[in-house]
Amino acid sequence: MSLLLVLIFLSSSARTALSAHCSTAAPARTFEKCITLPTQQASVAWTFHAHNATLDLVFFGTFISPSGWVGWGINPSSAEMTGTRALIAFPDPQFRPVDIHLLSSSATLYGGKMATLHNGAAVQIYATLKLERNKTKIHLVWNRGLYVQGAAHKDDARTLKIAHGILNAVSWGVLLPIGAVTARYLRHVQALGPAWFYAHAGIQLSALLIGAVGFSIGIRLGELSPGVVYGLHRKLGFAAFSIGALQTLALLFRPKTTNKFRKYWKSYHHFVGYACVVLGVVNVFQGFEVMGESRSYAKLGYCLCLSTLIGVCIALEVNSWVVFCRKSKEEKLRRERLIGGSDKESGIHG
Repeated sequence: MSLLLVLIFLSSSARTALSAHCSTAAPARTFEKCITLPTQQASVAWTFHAHNATLDLVFFGTFISPSGWVGWGINPSSAEMTGTRALIAFPDPQFRPVDIHLLSSSATLYGGKMATLHNGAAVQIYATLKLERNKTKIHLVWNRGLYVQGAAHKDDARTLKIAHGILNAVSWGVLLPIGAVTARYLRHVQALGPAWFYAHAGIQLSALLIGAVGFSIGIRLGELSPGVVYGLHRKLGFAAFSIGALQTLALLFRPKTTNKFRKYWKSYHHFVGYACVVLGVVNVFQGFEVMGESRSYAKLGYCLCLSTLIGVCIALEVNSWVVFCRKSKEEKLRRERLIGGSDKESGIHG
C-alpha cells in the first residue's frame, strides 16, 4: 500500500525561498522516501509501516528570524488550511495537545546541542502518527513566521507574577504584621489616646486593599495557566483573604466598651487577626517556592524585613513586661502603705 502526500502551502506570514534538496537521512534516523517542498527551503521524509498503519515523518525547515517559528501539520479531512493540526517549533514553546493519533514528536536544531537559533537555522520536526487503516492519502501543511505572538502572553504572565508577588509580600507579609504590632504595643501608651486605633485600622485596611489586588492577580494567573495548579499556595491565599475580609466586617459589629459582649468580640478579633497574620506570612514563603525564588535576593530581603519586625516585637514585649512588673511592684507598695496607714489609724483610735 502506497501513501500519497497532498501538499498545501500556507502563504500568510511566510517568505518564499529557493527549494531545498530532500534527503532520507536525518541526524536521528533514516527514512524510506522524501520530497522537496516547493517553497521555504523545506522538505519532508517519511517511512510508512503498512502492517500497523503508522507513519514516521520528519519535516526539514529553516527559521527566518531568531524569534520566529517553523511548523508543519496535517489536515485529516480536506486539502485546506482550516482544520489543520500542526506541530510548531519556536524558541520558547508552549504545548497544547492535538486531536490526531500522535504517538511521539520532537524537534532539534541541525548541528545538535551546540547549535544556536538564528536567521536560516535548520530545524527537524519529527513525528510518529497512527493512521486509519486503508487510508492512502494525507494532507500536509507547512509554514514559518518572523515572530511568535504567544511569547507576549508569557511576558505578560511573568509581569503579573512579579506584581502578584510584590503586592502580596507587602500586604500580607509586611503591613498586616505591622498593623498587629501597632495594636498590641501602642494601645497601652496613654499619651497616644485613640490614635493607636486609627493607626491600626488604617494599616490593616491598606493591607487588605493591596492584598485584594494581589489576590485578584493570582486568580487571573490561574485562568492564564489552567494546567498549572499550586494547591497549597492557592488554598492558603483563599484562607488568608477570607479571614482578612471577616476581620474587616467585624469592625462593623464592634460592640461598645460597656457592652457585655465586648470581651468575646475582642477574643474573636485577636484570634482571627493573628491567624490571618500567620497564614499571610506562611503563604508569602510558599509564594517564593512557587515562583522558583527560594534562593533569591528577594526572599533574602523579605527575611531581613521580617527579622527586623520580629526583633522590634521582642524588644517591645520585653519593655511591656518591664513596665508591667514595675507597675505591679508600685501597686503592691501603694497597697502596703495604705494597709500600714489604716493599721496606725486604728491603733490611735483604739
